Amino acid sequence: MFRVGIITASDKGSRGEREDLSGAALRELVREIGAEVVEYAVLPDERTQLAATMRTWADELGLDLILTTGGTGFALRDVTPEATLEIADRIVPGIAEVMRAESLKATPKAMLSRAVSVLRKQTLIINMPGSPKAVRECWAAIAPALPHGIEILKGEAGECAAGPVQG
Repeated sequence: MFRVGIITASDKGSRGEREDLSGAALRELVREIGAEVVEYAVLPDERTQLAATMRTWADELGLDLILTTGGTGFALRDVTPEATLEIADRIVPGIAEVMRAESLKATPKAMLSRAVSVLRKQTLIINMPGSPKAVRECWAAIAPALPHGIEILKGEAGECAAGPVQG
């Protein structure tokens, strides 16, 4: 079973002024890949706090997957991608590309997403959108590949090639 942490980046949510519907949606969705949410936090849009929490969850708790929701737009307080990149060992561009492509089917505003996906040690970190609807749409697009990716990251599976290499 994969161990997951969910971070909602929201000034209003962290002050208790807004219900965290996107984080709640993610809690339900992660069960689809045989995962368990073991950490959850609603944090203000503060780069240092977001980065520190992701770093702790990856390094000290050894979570397999960290999902963030919110903070990926153009607003000055939207700093989730910067916090994520700050702690990244390696970038995984394909996940964010697939999410943007899927979201573009629903709205041209999807191209404004600055979401990123990265690896830190043996933890996959994915910035998800801030709306519950977009979270569900993006999750449907990426979820089928996540278990295999996490297994490879943890050293529990081989490479992605389907058959012998042709020369």
